[in-house]
Amino acid sequence: MRAFIGIDFKQELKHELAELQKSLKNYAVKGRWKYIDNFHLTLKFLGEIDQWQKEQIDNIMHNICIDQKPFSLTLDDLGVFAGRENIRVLWLGLAGDINRLTSLYNKIEEGLNSLGFPREKRGYKPHVTIGQDIVFKEDFLHIRDGLSLGKFTAIYVDRLFLFKSEQIGNKRIYTKISRYPLLGK
Repeated sequence: MRAFIGIDFKQELKHELAELQKSLKNYAVKGRWKYIDNFHLTLKFLGEIDQWQKEQIDNIMHNICIDQKPFSLTLDDLGVFAGRENIRVLWLGLAGDINRLTSLYNKIEEGLNSLGFPREKRGYKPHVTIGQDIVFKEDFLHIRDGLSLGKFTAIYVDRLFLFKSEQIGNKRIYTKISRYPLLGK
């Protein structure tokens, strides 16, 4: 199965993100937009794993999370990862307890590397993907400056998940298959 480690969001936040996405779609000529139930924060993309690897991942993740304290994040900065002729990824950046998030990310990278999952070569830029392969009618900076992002519901991180990612029909579906509570005191 295709899998990744991530942080899920409350439905309230997912609806707020869908409203922002709806506003942005009005400026777009084309693009692929994230399905509302798929809004999340990825910590580690794993690719294809089997049942044995899942059990090993579960063990490592439980050991990492047992000492981690819950923390809070907020969404802020709207940005892009540029492509050649389009916006490869349209995203919201994060603020809040970024040091705790980065520390957790590094522990996951280290722990899962011991199972043969290569470390990410790019620097960690935590973000929530809103859409991909976007072409806007006008300059993105002009669109961004004209939007009122408002305040999003805070993200209280008290657990991580192993998600299975599968294509069902024309829709990408993410299903939680393991849960890792942050149990640190």
